[in-house]
Amino acid sequence: MTSVITGDECWLYGHDPETKQMSSQWKTASSPRLKKARQMKSSVKNMLIAFFDNEGLVHHEYVSRGQMVNKECYKTVLQHLHDAVRRHRPEKWCSGNWILHNDNAPAHRAVTTNEFLAKHNIPSLPHPPYSPDLALCDFFLFPQLKKTMKGCRFDYVEENEAIATRQLRAITKSDYQRCFRQW
Repeated sequence: MTSVITGDECWLYGHDPETKQMSSQWKTASSPRLKKARQMKSSVKNMLIAFFDNEGLVHHEYVSRGQMVNKECYKTVLQHLHDAVRRHRPEKWCSGNWILHNDNAPAHRAVTTNEFLAKHNIPSLPHPPYSPDLALCDFFLFPQLKKTMKGCRFDYVEENEAIATRQLRAITKSDYQRCFRQW
């Protein structure tokens, strides 16, 4: 498990309403029912792509506004990841002892993606279909990131990115190690 680098993408919203549990309030049986306005997610949004291993965050980047994560975009992201592993995990880079774990998104399984991985001798860990519980980003990284940002309002994408980056860097090495042990 120490050789696995996993990653995925998710949307970060300028305003993500609180959950019911977060907005609950105590009241007596005789007090009137509280009225709440229905809240919607903000139109200010950006997509985060993040990769991490059991030591911490390896690489993250934000997708340009209007850009879709298709096979060409993902190939560019993989090139950035390849360079980040060389810079941030030199022991994995020198030994060639790292395995990429992705879910089964179309961009992750595209022919050009597989050609890039083969060209750079990056093995890929197969992800069983219909197994979202095995995607570390979905049950560890993104929920932890979004929990701290939920209920906050960001008017600009840059502000949203700055807060998200700060939250990503605040996650400790022991949190990442615990995540991999649970996996």
